[in-house]
Amino acid sequence: MESSTAPKTREEILAMSLDARIQEVMHYQINIDNYTIALNEIAKLSPEEQAEMSEFAGQLRTLLASEKLEQKKAKIMLQVIQQQVPA
Repeated sequence: MESSTAPKTREEILAMSLDARIQEVMHYQINIDNYTIALNEIAKLSPEEQAEMSEFAGQLRTLLASEKLEQKKAKIMLQVIQQQVPA
């Protein structure tokens, strides 16, 4: 049995996809902000503490680079969907 709330038209599917892509871009930005702030906090630590946190800081830098790249991809797909959504 098909749900009455399931999208039935191309426009409904695109509208749903648009909302999902907007949230995806925002999710990446939240992670980017979190990783950036965490790296800034680590930079404020004493040299000894920074040394202890160096592996974690490296992981954060890797995650930050990955999130930035994935966000770029998501923004492209968002633009693709926006071009297809009727104004």
